[in-house]
Amino acid sequence: MTVDAQLIEHMMEPKNYGTLEDSNSEGLGKNPQNGEKVIIYLKVIEEEGELVIEDISFQAIGCSTTVVAGSMITQEAKGLSFHGATNLITATMKILEKVPPEDAACSEMVALALKASMETYTLRQTDKDHPSVTYQITNDCTPKEEGNQ
Repeated sequence: MTVDAQLIEHMMEPKNYGTLEDSNSEGLGKNPQNGEKVIIYLKVIEEEGELVIEDISFQAIGCSTTVVAGSMITQEAKGLSFHGATNLITATMKILEKVPPEDAACSEMVALALKASMETYTLRQTDKDHPSVTYQITNDCTPKEEGNQ
């Protein structure tokens, strides 16, 4: 399947979209400039001494790019250990450094929501009532108009 076909598939039929009934963690990524938000729900299990993302879902109040990024990142994260998911987040953020900030914002928001959900899970191991962690993106998804740069 071509990259374009994969993007269209994720846009038309987002994977892992919705709530996760038996989740044991959630985290939020926010865009303070326009109010867009992504929440990622995780069902985490322990397998051979490692924390593993057994299941994952997301919901978004955002543009189609946010939904596509949510679908793609959650597909990649499903089944990963926390170590593997941290590597996925790091790799995603490195890739985003190479694209214009307005193009990076939506994917950054999803990656940070995943990071927040993993952090929430970890914090709840010592405080079961710890609130969900939230991260705000640093990029602005509003393109600068020519002449106003």
